[in-house]
Amino acid sequence: MSLTMTFDERYRAIDSRDARFDGQFVTAVRSTGIYCRPSCPARTPKPSNVTFYPTSAAAHEAGFRACKRCLPEAAPGSPQWNLRGDTAGRAMRLIADGVVEREGVPGLARRLGYSPRHLTRLLTTELGAGPLALSRAHRAQTARMLLVGTDLPAADVAFSSGFASIRQFNDTIREVFGMPPLELRARRTLQQAHAAVPGSIDLVLPHRGPLDADGLFAWMAARAVPSIETATSTSFARVLRLAGGPAWFELRIDGAGRVRLCAQLAQLTDLTSLVTRARRLFDLDADPIAIDDFLSAEQALAAAVAGIPGIRVPGAADPHEMLIRAMVGQQITVAAARTALTALTTELGEPVDGFGGATRLFPTMAAIAERGHEVLRGPAARIRSILGAAAALADGSLALTTGDDGAEQRAALLAMPGIGPWTADYVRMRVLGDPDVMLPGDVAVRSGAAALGIPSDPTGLVAWSARLAPWRSYLTAHLWRAVPPRIPKEPS
Repeated sequence: MSLTMTFDERYRAIDSRDARFDGQFVTAVRSTGIYCRPSCPARTPKPSNVTFYPTSAAAHEAGFRACKRCLPEAAPGSPQWNLRGDTAGRAMRLIADGVVEREGVPGLARRLGYSPRHLTRLLTTELGAGPLALSRAHRAQTARMLLVGTDLPAADVAFSSGFASIRQFNDTIREVFGMPPLELRARRTLQQAHAAVPGSIDLVLPHRGPLDADGLFAWMAARAVPSIETATSTSFARVLRLAGGPAWFELRIDGAGRVRLCAQLAQLTDLTSLVTRARRLFDLDADPIAIDDFLSAEQALAAAVAGIPGIRVPGAADPHEMLIRAMVGQQITVAAARTALTALTTELGEPVDGFGGATRLFPTMAAIAERGHEVLRGPAARIRSILGAAAALADGSLALTTGDDGAEQRAALLAMPGIGPWTADYVRMRVLGDPDVMLPGDVAVRSGAAALGIPSDPTGLVAWSARLAPWRSYLTAHLWRAVPPRIPKEPS
């Protein structure tokens, strides 16, 4: 947990070039004026010359520039922003989703319940940089990824990364990386360059290994809604609605074991948000070695963890959609929920064409609220609950975002008719990426607990799992995997 590590612990990490800490903090070296990722192969600096920062933005603000050798902006994101439920963690999740570019600092502050001035003071104190600097660092990271991984013209890279002008883009890249954009592109290796399908963008998404990709693809395949999602044993693709219009993406593992993202967008300005959502969907900022070491210390879980290293907790591409999917799936099988969601999307989803073969977008909340009763089947009370939740999301009386406070989000959901603890906690796990959610009432969780020989009754499971905080979401993932759902067969 890098934000609670001592100076000596961090120094030992950089001295051993421990890649597990890449993205969790940066090392600024006063004698050179640069900052590096912990695994940088350069000679370890003297402790007296070192300052550690929680973010690259803080290092920028202190006058340091990125190392040209280790490129700290190419590291995976920090798992701390999910582990931390405080304002700083919530702000970082929203900044990564492009809120500052779309709504400005006032919009970010409003979402978090602060004035812009107070939020700037709070983040500067906690993270060493204010929201503008943090957002600027995120734009620089996206720009580097596009310059190195694509052949997009520099102007497209600038606007795809969220910069307001070419000049701002050029100045930021020079300041952060110590070279102009085209020189940064010229330094890419053959491995980094990749020929994308015309009209699409193909990128590598960094992550910490190991990665249970088979489990992620199987999870998605069991739940895929055919008109919006395509899932195989080696890939997952879907279309979704973003600020600039429809967008499509595919995640797959290449021959080098890297996660690749192929994307098509109506507006390039949505790319940052799309990348962030894809990363959250596959939980790519997790620290799997730390999680696995912690869980495997529990004897009853040791074999399960050894058998599935690097397990991930699937996130959500769209928070509103996630709530509806969770409510539709209450107390029915995964297959039955998939059938119901397919019917809902077929009848109420907006048609799309030219986005990776998808034919529909998931219905808007307004469409579900207005016409969901024509399609949904089941108990009348459950249908009313789904329509009520959709209406509340549509008119803004219920807010649901990746930047919510966990306790407040849970309370708001429980206040809605027909939403109980399972749904509220399941949504918190998948929308916020909360790593410490236990679902003791979940039938599949209890079946998995019984299969692993641990207490399976809700009370006993809660008491037994308390010792595994703050990683109980990953315990839940292992219990789900112990008795996995059947994956629908493809039509012959």
